[in-house]
Amino acid sequence: MQNSEKLKNLLTIEIIPDLEEAIDEMFSMIEKAKMASIADKEELQELQEMLAECKDIVEEIDAGDMLQDEAEGILLELMEAKTIEEE
Repeated sequence: MQNSEKLKNLLTIEIIPDLEEAIDEMFSMIEKAKMASIADKEELQELQEMLAECKDIVEEIDAGDMLQDEAEGILLELMEAKTIEEE
């Protein structure tokens, strides 16, 4: 399997759903509190930006515009971040 396909699978199966869930939880928390702190707004914006970036990467892979070296670099970064997060 090529690096781009591995990256696409990681994004679509794990990362994008996790980001969408985190965004939904933030919206729910903000709705229950009837207000959002500056930190909450910043965190929500960061999550939304990460989600958009992930979706852009998937689109780039689908269009065949991503080089395998680029896909490998992103894949390694995400795997490292995921490993750190799980510790």
